[in-house]
Amino acid sequence: MKTLRTGAAVAAALAFSLTLSACGGSNGTTTDTSSAASSLSGNLHGQGASSMGAAQETWIADFQTDNPGVTVNYAPEGSSAGIKAMTEGSADFGGSDAYMDDEEMAQKHPNCGEGGVINLPVYISPIAIAYNLDGVDELNLTADVIAKIFTGQITKWNDPAIAELNSKATLPDLAITPVHRGDGSGTTQNFTDTLSKVAPDVWTYKPSKGWPAELTNGEAAQKTNGVASALSSGKGYIGYIDASGVTSELKTVNYAPKAGDEFVGPTAEAAAQVVDNSKKVEGRAENDYSIDLDRTAAGYPFVLIAYAMACQNYTDAATGELVNAYLSYVVSEDGQQAAADEVASAPLSGDLATNVRKAAASIK
Repeated sequence: MKTLRTGAAVAAALAFSLTLSACGGSNGTTTDTSSAASSLSGNLHGQGASSMGAAQETWIADFQTDNPGVTVNYAPEGSSAGIKAMTEGSADFGGSDAYMDDEEMAQKHPNCGEGGVINLPVYISPIAIAYNLDGVDELNLTADVIAKIFTGQITKWNDPAIAELNSKATLPDLAITPVHRGDGSGTTQNFTDTLSKVAPDVWTYKPSKGWPAELTNGEAAQKTNGVASALSSGKGYIGYIDASGVTSELKTVNYAPKAGDEFVGPTAEAAAQVVDNSKKVEGRAENDYSIDLDRTAAGYPFVLIAYAMACQNYTDAATGELVNAYLSYVVSEDGQQAAADEVASAPLSGDLATNVRKAAASIK
């Protein structure tokens, strides 16, 4: 069982629109507080994925310390809400745990001029499979067993399929209650995409931001903090959640493709392994860094990349300047390390980091 940093502070941070103010000075793209005061001013509104709500809180605090004339707020309402906000023009930038698909990219985005929307990976994190079960401090599950739990084919904690993988554990004769997201969620899309790749004979549903309507077992919860709350309050509960949302009452599953393989926990390092072995989606614009995750690569396959969705060229140049400055900080080495220190995410690295930083700097 891997212990993941979170707690009440993270849950609280996800429960409301993140708006912070502070003082200090920088040029808006670094955190060098020794430089002259920033001349940037204005307001930015972001909306989207709740998975990176705590990371956004950290980035906003740091950025506003260095740019006291700027107010940034981020509403962690879910990935679908972020995509909708970009489509409606009600947000300056969006957040989503899944990059915009071709249909979403083809829609009109009122705040964008030439070049439309680009997807920039800003947050890499494992999706933990968290559980609440007294007396079981470590739990090993394979791909097929996880899929059978969430499809309702395995319904008791002492099922032979679970017991075989956990010979040292005393498993209770207790019903399993799986918890899934009830809102449109990029975390759900990543979770269901993983199951479709690692357990295709059991999980026969297409990846989607919405939970399959055919599956009526278990309970639904809204956003990351809602899942954390449901899991924490229910004995015998299990669910998928961004690792930053795992509270101290919960433990996390170790994963292996099949019995006999090495079990791996939801660590940032294991998640980054999968990203490092994945490729950019073909056919996208030069500065769009949507990533086609290889879920079968070595590492921990239940991984999400949260994207900032921004205009390549904004219809309002002042907004473009602010988005450029803020996202350039978010993807900078300092910004990525700040999130890693706060929520144990995996910083962008290597060529991906270099290219994403260039793309952020190109926003106008």
